[in-house]
Order: sequence, then C-alpha cells, then structure tokens
Amino acid sequence: MIDASSKNVRRQQRQRRARMRFAGTPERPRLSVFRSLNQIYAQVIDDQNGHTLAAASSRTLGQSGGNLAAAKAVGQAIATAARAKGIQAVVFDRAGYPYHGRVKALAEAARAEGLQF
Repeated sequence: MIDASSKNVRRQQRQRRARMRFAGTPERPRLSVFRSLNQIYAQVIDDQNGHTLAAASSRTLGQSGGNLAAAKAVGQAIATAARAKGIQAVVFDRAGYPYHGRVKALAEAARAEGLQF
C-alpha cells in the first residue's frame, strides 16, 4: 500500500528530473503550478535571474477550494498578469503532477487568455 508521503516523494523526483531539462529565461519564463488539497497556485518565474515575474492563486482570488472553477480562474489571472508584464510565451512546468483535472484546467484557461506554451 502506498502512503501519501511516498506518493509526494515520487512526484518531487519527477519534478527534479523535469527541471534538469528546462528552465525559465527572461525571454521565455517558466509557468510553475503547485496544487494542494484546498488551493492551486501558479507563478511565472525567470530562473536565470531568480525572480518571480507574476503570481496568482485561488487564495488571492478568493476562490473557495481547489476545484476546477478555481483552477480556471487562476489560469486566467496568471495569463492576464503575465501579458501585462509583456510576457507572451512560457514554458509549462506541471511540477510532476499529471496533466489532468485542475492542472489541465489551469493550462487551458491560460492558453485561452493568449499565453503560449
């Protein structure tokens, strides 16, 4: 039987492997997603300079819970914030989470708002 801690450890291992292959640059920053049980967070990060360029979360938007509606709202908010800073294209970092459910809803909402990845 798999407990939650080993499941999270495996996700972090997938995340580290993926981070070796790509990183955010000033021209094409990284859109990082973090999913907790109750919230969903997104950041646009320039890894070369170590700066967060834009951020949005279901908590700051006042969305209740980490559901699909909250994920769509966060995707729209992060795309709007990124485009306001002049960012058109990003590298999508799903942080080891499967591209399904809330992560997929956030990504599709960001794409619908004009963010390219």
